Amino acid sequence: MAALAGILASSCVRDQTVPLSPVATASALESRSLDDPRLRQFVLAATHPEAPSDAPIRWDLASLTAAALYYHPDIALAEAKLAAAKAAVITANERPNPALNFTNIVGQGLVPGAIPLGAAPLTIGPAIDFLVDAFGKREARTAAAVRLEQAARWDVAAAGWQVRGRVRAALLALWAAERRLALTQQRLALQNQLVELLEHRQTAGEASALDVSRERVSRAEVTLALHDLDLAAAQARVDVATAVGVPDHALEGVTLATDAFDRPPGLNGRAEGVWRREALTRRADIQASLAAYSASEADLKLAVAGQYPDITLSPGYSYQYGINQYQLNVLATLPIFNQNQGAIAEAVAKRREAAASFIALQAQVIGEIDRASVSYRKSTQVLASAAAMQSDEARRAQQIDKSFAAGQADRPTLVSTQVEAAITAISNFDAVLQQRQALGSLEDALERPLYEPGVLLVLPEAQLPPPSRSSS
Repeated sequence: MAALAGILASSCVRDQTVPLSPVATASALESRSLDDPRLRQFVLAATHPEAPSDAPIRWDLASLTAAALYYHPDIALAEAKLAAAKAAVITANERPNPALNFTNIVGQGLVPGAIPLGAAPLTIGPAIDFLVDAFGKREARTAAAVRLEQAARWDVAAAGWQVRGRVRAALLALWAAERRLALTQQRLALQNQLVELLEHRQTAGEASALDVSRERVSRAEVTLALHDLDLAAAQARVDVATAVGVPDHALEGVTLATDAFDRPPGLNGRAEGVWRREALTRRADIQASLAAYSASEADLKLAVAGQYPDITLSPGYSYQYGINQYQLNVLATLPIFNQNQGAIAEAVAKRREAAASFIALQAQVIGEIDRASVSYRKSTQVLASAAAMQSDEARRAQQIDKSFAAGQADRPTLVSTQVEAAITAISNFDAVLQQRQALGSLEDALERPLYEPGVLLVLPEAQLPPPSRSSS
């Protein structure tokens, strides 16, 4: 017993308390920075692996996405769940430990002379119970745990795509606010010129007070719009910081490159069809659901194996008043009252539920792709119409400019035409933004980087079979 206690003491893993301090975690989150050396190594390895370690980083969509993969707590949470799934595989694959039964009876009253001469007046009966994990139960448990581990791996990839989508959306909002701000500033400059010219005309008696008042009101509206856009740009930078997983002050003095949205890639209809088919079989959530279905099949195998009795072998030895006895007990559960029908029925139902969940997810993905594709095509058509209108406005402005140069038009007319062109440009930018947002939605639906493609998030090869339609 002492030797056994020593073996157990040497093999046990001792619990180590890891305190969780809100003050320490808050301080760590607040101290995050884009200048962290380990972060820089991670970002360069993900985006420009051939670059030297001290190369400057251009904080564009790809680099910010890599920083988010490094910092964002959603990634840490998904990786923690993956670690738990890995540990579950170890647990499922373990063989059951034997149990030690020890019988010790001392000083039992007996008939005088019943104990042989020289025999100890006691009974000792140690026996070890070995549970035989037969009928493929351990293999089925392990298979289910392995499938769930694969599902957890795909969940990490899905979390990565969600992080990228949030970074892209925040950066796109910043790009839109900055572009609107620049266009509105141009309009305000022209509006100031127009008000000044009309005030001079009013002084000379060539313009009415109503015309001047109307343009002053327009200038006030544009000035207020500038304040709103400046606030939107500041909030967009905060959203970018949140999407990356750093505090707002970590972006102070950092130039964020948003030129990925200036020239979006054109889509090929044939390639889009190929991407659609791949998304329906290769998306991270599709693969995770597929792995969950495979785990349900393994659970069903385990339930079927559970209808066979568990067997326990108990070899032992007993010493009873001078007599040595060797024994081998065999224990088995008797499937008299049930043959595990309830567990088998539950496993069949859960497998059917997993299959239905997989098919429902595929239908949802089809809807997401269709909706994003239609939105992208329609927004592209609207953008083309807006571009044509802006071209007409530009030609009209050129004609007025030529007339002004020839002395056939005055400066207020020229500036008014330029103000109209600026207003048209601001209105047309809404169509531009809708097209960029639709392209981002299509990127999310396909789980394929359309902005700055081929840099991050290369998913592993799928190796799982498609779910069966069987319900037996």
